[in-house]
Parts: sequence; structure tokens; C-alpha cells
Amino acid sequence: MDPIVHIKDLDHSYRPGQTVLEGVDLDIYPGEIVGIIGVSGAGKSTLLRCLNGLVTPTSGECVVLGESVPGLNESQRRRLRRRIGMIFQEFNLLDRLTVLKNVLVGRLGYMSSVSSVLHRFSKPDRDLAQDCLKRVGLEGLEKRRVRDLSGGQKQRVAIARALAQQAQILIADEATANLDLLTKREIMQLIVDLSQQNGLTAILSMHDLDLAKRYCTRIVGLKNGRITFDAKPGELTDEIIEDVLIPSKTHAVL
Repeated sequence: MDPIVHIKDLDHSYRPGQTVLEGVDLDIYPGEIVGIIGVSGAGKSTLLRCLNGLVTPTSGECVVLGESVPGLNESQRRRLRRRIGMIFQEFNLLDRLTVLKNVLVGRLGYMSSVSSVLHRFSKPDRDLAQDCLKRVGLEGLEKRRVRDLSGGQKQRVAIARALAQQAQILIADEATANLDLLTKREIMQLIVDLSQQNGLTAILSMHDLDLAKRYCTRIVGLKNGRITFDAKPGELTDEIIEDVLIPSKTHAVL
């Protein structure tokens, strides 16, 4: 099986002398649920943003869904992002809009420019959005404003939007960080269930090692912009975990 993500010798610096990623090698295969753990500043968010072209690495290979991301122009990157759903710690939703319209945003990349600007969604798009809301447990909340939802409900809307994109990869950047423990587990279980049902590949940056061990099929440790381990949850030792979760005072990254 070919990897759905292939990263080789990836480096990135936002400015000279400030290394963010260094010599990163990583292959991710269809259907995997990969947790990327590390302290704040380890380079997790930058790595994720290299995958969908929000960040162009300084050097190295980054091939996602068969596309060499650094070589894509902006139009090509937008087309790639249609196939990559992304959920964020701060939700990244349109609070003034309804739940249904936020999910329909996932269809904008497939529409003509005029229809996109005017938000003229077809009946098949609306039916798809309704089905996605049902699958994440938000049926009946279509007309509610997103600003009136709980944090867990907002993340369910974000996941439904990724489903409406018909994404092949789901990227989550600290998506459970602002949620209580029960809601964190509910969101992680939802990601696992949808990954299994849809054949989604999930790549999740995380601080919470316990969640990663419980729900991910594979855990990658990132420290000082370098991968320090790549293993199944049951293979992790206390020494490996302690090393990657101790901040370094000599390497400031994002």
C-alpha cells in the first residue's frame, strides 16, 4: 500500500537561525489514526500546515494524496484542500451563521465562483450536509446559530464540515484542547468511528498522551522540530515519553 502522506528530509525555518522542523521523515498510510505529540513549540502545528500548503517548507519532500505540495500554485493548493478536512482548537467556524450553513461551507470548493459567492447550494449539497450533521449527532440543530453551541457541539460541526467536503484526510490541530475530559473522549471516539466508516486517515496534533494512547493507532513524538519516536501506543516506554514531553530551553519553535 502506498502512503497517503510521504514526507522526506523536511526542514522549515520561518527566519534564519530559527529552525522549526528539521530532517522530518514520515509516511502515513490510508486509514491510520496518527497522534503527533509534543510540548507547545515542538513544531506540531507547522508540520500539519505543511500538509495542506498553508506553510511551504524550506526544503525536503512533502507529498500528500499524490501531490507534491511545495510545487503547487495557490489554485492547485485550494483544490488539494478540498480533500483535506481540518479542525482547530478554536473551532474556526462562522459564529453568526447557522449550523447547517457552516457545514455547507465544506461544499464551497466544489461550486462555481458565482454560486460560491452567493451561497447558492444545490439540493444534493443540502441533503449531504443534513446527513453529515446526523452522523455527528447534531440532527435537529440545523437552524441554531453556532455562537449558541457548546465547545463539543462546535467541534462536531467542524467534523461534519470535513465530512461534507468528502475529505480523504482529517487534520486536527489540538482540536480537543479546550474541552472537558468527557467531551474530549466523545470527540476522539467520533473521529475514530468516522475514520473506520469512511476510510478517513486522521492526523492529530495533541498534548494529551492518555488520549493519544487510547484512540490513536500510531503515535509520533516531535521534539525540537525532529521526530524522536514513531510507534504503536503499546510500544511506548516511560523513558521515551518523558524525553519528548520535557520542553527544551535551547530550541524555540512554533
